Amino acid sequence: MDYSQFLCMRPELSLIAVTIILFLYDLYAGKILHKYFQPVTCILLLVHVIINIIPPETPIEAFGGMYVGLPVMNIVKSILSIGTLIVIMQSDTWLRREDTKHKRGEFYVLTLSTLSGMFFMISAGNFLLFVIGMELASIPMACLVAFDKYKHHSAEAGAKYILTSMFSSGLMMFGISFIYGTAGTLYFADVTAGLTGSPLQIMAFVLFFSGLGFKISLVPFHLWTADVYEGAPTSVTAYLSVVSKGAAAFTLLVIFIKVFAPMIAVGQELLYIVTVATITIANLFAIRQKNIKRFFAFSSISQAGYIMLGVIGANATGMTSLVFYILVYLVANMAAFGVISVIEQQTDGKVSIHDYNGLYRTNPKLTLIMTVALFSLAGIPPFAGFFSKFFIFMSAFEAGFKILVFIALVNTVISLYYYLLIVKAMYINPNDTPVAFFKSDIYTRASLVICLLGILLTGIISSIYDVINLFGFGI
Repeated sequence: MDYSQFLCMRPELSLIAVTIILFLYDLYAGKILHKYFQPVTCILLLVHVIINIIPPETPIEAFGGMYVGLPVMNIVKSILSIGTLIVIMQSDTWLRREDTKHKRGEFYVLTLSTLSGMFFMISAGNFLLFVIGMELASIPMACLVAFDKYKHHSAEAGAKYILTSMFSSGLMMFGISFIYGTAGTLYFADVTAGLTGSPLQIMAFVLFFSGLGFKISLVPFHLWTADVYEGAPTSVTAYLSVVSKGAAAFTLLVIFIKVFAPMIAVGQELLYIVTVATITIANLFAIRQKNIKRFFAFSSISQAGYIMLGVIGANATGMTSLVFYILVYLVANMAAFGVISVIEQQTDGKVSIHDYNGLYRTNPKLTLIMTVALFSLAGIPPFAGFFSKFFIFMSAFEAGFKILVFIALVNTVISLYYYLLIVKAMYINPNDTPVAFFKSDIYTRASLVICLLGILLTGIISSIYDVINLFGFGI
């Protein structure tokens, strides 16, 4: 084997290097150097993003096609890395607590390990590497969910996550075994030629999709989501809702196009039903929530349904729309969870929606950031979320799923209602004892500024793009 092929895995190698450096830093750094752990981590991750943000001009293939690197994959990895950097920035206050400050290094290493697994999932050209990446992303994630094991039912959430993750992985590998048994190979490029649409292969696709549906939190595989999101530390919840979900959704689209193209009719029929159920049920359940983390759990399930609109078309337009949707969803959701996290830490655990009553009176800046994030998630123009929904609806519409797009549009109105419930609580609902004024740490403030600029700038750029195309200047 030519070991120089490892150099083709530039994003993975640089991320592994960052992980090893942080592991050694945590192991050997003294008490004084540990004070600089957070800035060192942020700088290293930023260097990692800068090194890999420019995608390769040509596709890369290594190890006989087991590893594949496409420009769009590099872009998705950069987006996920930026999301991870924001999560780490927002974790600073939480990791300075007495019960967590000695576990800072563990948190960083576990988080970057899950990100490494997602990178392997995205670039997999073989089901074996895909499963390895999926497990590398899932097992450390269970540790992160249970990280705050003495508070907020974190241990219970970790147990629920690992059990459902094991079950979903079992279903998925059972389906992959059917694929191998009928096609005789695990390489994506070769499996396609062996697919005939037999009943066994249809069952294989259903099992595979069911397993990945757990990771994305699609209905009816979503039952673990609200409990895990509520029990996990808020920074981990943010990571689960955006980074993990985005990686799984993009991987599903890649495998759907590369592997199951001969069975696309069956796949689209299944996706159609699941997408409608996911968007509708999640929206209805979100209205009933009183805990803001459970509220955003059902919001993220609904957003996963919208993401599936980019998958169902199984075309280049859908992939572009999905990547843009992940980017916009990342900055909007991270902004919302950043506000939730800092309020939770400053108020010793207030996570009820009623606790946000009158927040504008004492913390107008946080209220503004939360409002912009909610408007973007709801898809209100001119914020970025409107354009991300517009592009992903157009991709499904052009693929012929007009009724599905109409159902999604109706559900957008429902989602607007429950997002405005939080806006109403912050600006209108009276509260004799609102959350007292406080000043968050510099890392959280910086992360919220990045998210706010991301929402506004992507919205402005998208509107300019639409105007140029409208008047026929062409891009």
